[in-house]
Amino acid sequence: MALIVQKYGGTSVGTVEKIENVADKVIASRQAGHDVVVVVSAMSGETNRLIELASQVSDQPDPREYDVLVSTGEQVTIALLSMALNARGYPARSYTGSQVHILTDSAHTKARILDIDESRMRTDLDQGRVVVVAGFQGRDEENNITTLGRGGSDTTAVALAAALKADECQIYTDVDGVYTTDPRVVADARRLQRITFEEMLEMASLGSKVLQIRAVEFAGKYNVNLRVLSSFEEGPGTLITYEEQADMEQPVISGIAFNRDEAKLTILGVPDQPGMAFSILGPIGDANIEVDMIIQNVGADGTTDFTFTVHRNDYDKTLKLLQDVAGKLGAREVAGDKSIVKISLVGVGMRSHAGVASQMFETLAREGINIMMISTSEIKISVVIEEKYLELGVRALHSAFQLEQEMTL
Repeated sequence: MALIVQKYGGTSVGTVEKIENVADKVIASRQAGHDVVVVVSAMSGETNRLIELASQVSDQPDPREYDVLVSTGEQVTIALLSMALNARGYPARSYTGSQVHILTDSAHTKARILDIDESRMRTDLDQGRVVVVAGFQGRDEENNITTLGRGGSDTTAVALAAALKADECQIYTDVDGVYTTDPRVVADARRLQRITFEEMLEMASLGSKVLQIRAVEFAGKYNVNLRVLSSFEEGPGTLITYEEQADMEQPVISGIAFNRDEAKLTILGVPDQPGMAFSILGPIGDANIEVDMIIQNVGADGTTDFTFTVHRNDYDKTLKLLQDVAGKLGAREVAGDKSIVKISLVGVGMRSHAGVASQMFETLAREGINIMMISTSEIKISVVIEEKYLELGVRALHSAFQLEQEMTL
C-alpha cells in the first residue's frame, strides 16, 4: 500500500462544490488502495480578505497577531473537507499545523520548518483515516502560531511527505503539469512527462509559477518525488524527480522560463579600482534588495560602467540608493530601464551539448531582437531583452529548439 500526500491549492477548494470534488479525488486514491494525507490551502481569496482586514486595523500589524489571523483560512478548509469525507463514509480527521507539531523557527510571516512529529498522523493512518492538514502554518518553540509565507502550503505538503517517507507528493493545481513554456504565450507548448529537480528549481526561480521554489528545494533535499496534477481534469501530470529517464535520451532543453518583473540599472563612469563592486552593491544588499544579473564593462579612460538587474518592485528604491552611491563615488550618471524582461533556456542536457548559446543568439538575432545582458550556468542560459519582444522571443526559441515535439530515440 502506497502512502501519498496530496496538496490542493486555493482555486481547488474555492467553493463547497470544489471541496466535494476534492473529496471525490481523495476517495478515488483510497479506493486504489493508498493511504492518503491531504494538505489544503485556504479557499481562494480568503487569505487576501484576511490581509485586508488586518490593513484596516493597522498599517503595520504585529507579526505574531498577523499570523494568528491569516492562518485561520486553512482551518475552515480542513474542517469542510473532513466533513465531506466523513459524510461519504471515509473517516477523516483534520489538524492545524500546530496540532500535528510542525515546528518552525520564530520568523513570523516567513517561518521555516525545523521538525515534524508524524506520530499522530501515523496513528490515524494505521486506523484507516484520511489525515487532513492545514497548509502554510506551524508553531514555534514558544507555541506561537507561525506562517510560512504565501504559497507555503506546497512546502507543508513536501515536508509532510519527507517526514512520513511518502511514496509520492502530489501537488494539485489549476494546470495539468509543467509545460515547456507558458501555454498562454506559446499555443503548442507541451506538457512534460517528467523533469529533474535541478531543472524545476531553475524554472521556478526564473519565473515559472507552477510550484513554490522552497517546496522544490525541500523535495530535492529529501528526495521526495513530486507530481504536478490538475484538480479539474484527469491526467498523469508531470513527475519531478532525481531519476533519469532510462528509456529516453535527455533532451537538450526542457523548457523556457521568462520573467516580466525585471528592471535594469546602470551606474556609468565609476573609477575602475578594487572595491568598486562592493561599494555599489553593498548598500543595495543592506537594503535587502536582491540583485540578479550583473555586467561590468571596462572603459578606455580608467572608468567602468556597472549594470545589474533587480525585481521591478525594487526599482525606485534601488535607483535612489544608486544615485546616492554615484555621488559618493564620483560616477558620471545613473540610468535605469523598467521595460525589460528575462528569457531563460533550461535543461540538464546542456551539459553534454555544445552550441546551445549560439543557437539561442542566432534565433533572437534573426527576429531583430537585441540582447542587453547574458548570464549562464551549467543548465541554463538567460538573456535580458526589451519587454515588447518577450512573446516573439519565446515563440521563436520554442520553435528553434523544437520543444513542441516529444523526444524520441
